Amino acid sequence: MKKTPFLTLEQAKNIIKDIPTPFHIYDEAGIRQNARALKAAFAWNAGFREYFAVKATPNPYILKILFEEGCGCDCSSYTELLLSEAVGITGKDVMFSSNVTPAMDMVKAWEMGAYINLDDATHVEFFERVTGTVPETVCLRYNPGGSFSLGNTIMDMPRDAKYGMTEDQMAGAINRLMSKGTKHFGIHAFLASNTTTNEYYPELAANLFRLAVRLHNATGCHIAFVNLSGGIGIDYRPEQPSCDVRVIGEGVRQRYEQILTPQGMDDVAIFTELGRFMLAPYGHLISTVLHQKHIYREYVGLDACAADLMRPAMYGAYHHITVLGKENAILDHVYDVTGGLCENNDKFAIERSLPSVDIGDIVAIHDTGAHGHSMGYNYNGKLRSAEVLLKADGTHMLIRRAETPEDYFATLDCTPFFGKN
Repeated sequence: MKKTPFLTLEQAKNIIKDIPTPFHIYDEAGIRQNARALKAAFAWNAGFREYFAVKATPNPYILKILFEEGCGCDCSSYTELLLSEAVGITGKDVMFSSNVTPAMDMVKAWEMGAYINLDDATHVEFFERVTGTVPETVCLRYNPGGSFSLGNTIMDMPRDAKYGMTEDQMAGAINRLMSKGTKHFGIHAFLASNTTTNEYYPELAANLFRLAVRLHNATGCHIAFVNLSGGIGIDYRPEQPSCDVRVIGEGVRQRYEQILTPQGMDDVAIFTELGRFMLAPYGHLISTVLHQKHIYREYVGLDACAADLMRPAMYGAYHHITVLGKENAILDHVYDVTGGLCENNDKFAIERSLPSVDIGDIVAIHDTGAHGHSMGYNYNGKLRSAEVLLKADGTHMLIRRAETPEDYFATLDCTPFFGKN
């Protein structure tokens, strides 16, 4: 399947007049359409709520768009809580899921009235100690251990993950919390990342629904919601299958009616915490070709680097590349597409088939809307790029300016070296 950028060469050139490359750009119309499709897929569940994983794209304009479409925020740190609060997203519109949690973070989440998702059984006493109370509703994160499989395929290894607690620990935590006044409980688990099969969520849901029944029977607790977390992936490669959220939602519904409904637990709400699925396809990294190099391979050098998009360097992740204006040209050249970091893994693509590339060409690197700008860094003194919103009406706006050298030095006391000016 062909990957098509959501902006044209002419649109990119128009934006570059105002905002130099490199920059990440997000497609508002696509984001809204996708959020509505997810909501429709789970409309059968009266309590359904998506809590967008803020870590994927921590920008207030993005959070506001998603909030307008009915999404809350999944926060994992004090700063993410502040960002959510600044947009006006507080209370039960926030899910706080963290691990190795500082007291300051836990107190802030409690003060905001957020759902608290406890990662460990010892956090019951920790929460009570730092806040002086326990919430009326508490979520508990589950780690089943072993491996998580679909059919004969191992999707991931929960036993190697640092997150969550065992079923026995969950039951003990529930009993302690009920004795202290907690009335309602949620169950949360994240067992695989970037899955491109429609069966992951339904299978995860079935496991958590059965767990909910067992915990209810063992403790008498009221399970208010099951949080399926994230894990629905996207088709980074053109030849990959893409998930169908309608099929996924229907699969979860069938498991719900098979497992929970017969137990009289048909008031359980379904929550999700999607990041990549919500945003990745609706972001591009736009960059300009600065140089070409002809040695043992053919190289194309961009004004962007791994500091703007870490995933290819960190994971060897594939991101599709379109040379804007040459979408229909023959892919008859092979290039390594690189940035300018002093690291040989600073490559967006290795031996990638592309059309003939010229200095000054503008490229769109696909699927950077999640875990793109947010994973940026300052190695080699590189400065984080701008973020731009392509609005639904076709206009654009700057939603985060590019960093400057002043930003880079802001946390240093440079007066002894550079003087007061």
